[in-house]
Amino acid sequence: MHIRLICCKKCIRPVLYGYFRSSCSWRVRIAFALKGIEYEQKSVNLIKDGGQQLTDQFKAINPMQQVPAVTIDGITLSQSLAIIQYIEETRPEPRLLPADPKQRGQVRIICDIIASGIQPLQNLYVLQKIGADKVQWAQHFINRGFEALEPILKQTAGKYCIGDEISMADICLVPQVYNAERFKVDMSQFPTIRRLNQTLIEIDAFKATHPSCQPDTPDDLQA
Repeated sequence: MHIRLICCKKCIRPVLYGYFRSSCSWRVRIAFALKGIEYEQKSVNLIKDGGQQLTDQFKAINPMQQVPAVTIDGITLSQSLAIIQYIEETRPEPRLLPADPKQRGQVRIICDIIASGIQPLQNLYVLQKIGADKVQWAQHFINRGFEALEPILKQTAGKYCIGDEISMADICLVPQVYNAERFKVDMSQFPTIRRLNQTLIEIDAFKATHPSCQPDTPDDLQA
């Protein structure tokens, strides 16, 4: 008797192409951790050799030459929110979007403010173009975004960004606060953001995925 073993695509571990200090890569790491999904990491060093994301090899994986990219279920996805939404739709427990449509809308507002209105203006590629004024530039746009985010979160927050369930909003917030701290933004201006971050950063899924704990973290930056 011949026994044929069939392995579904979901049996194959996803592969995350990322960089330890990329906030967008960190978002995906948090989502995987919260969902309990095992995955393989492949480092794409954004600094070394002029940036490994700019190689033809990586361009074949992600034509935008950015991290993260994820191979999962036989496809390759890029853009962190698209990746997280795919994970949410295919592996819905525990959920990262609230059941209530109004709360879902609030989650998406917060995610878009961070992912569209703050992070792209202070990412590595932009700062390299800015040059000597990069710190002041980053501080300006992080402050501007947090000034919008703080009153929104003051209205929506419970224990976490939206009530008392962790959501995609929290996944986006923590890496952005990490960036703010790197650029010496005065977080005392944003007490709600600071409180939420302090709560979230103590959760295992956020701790284990922190940039200081990754396989490609340089020795001098490891926790």
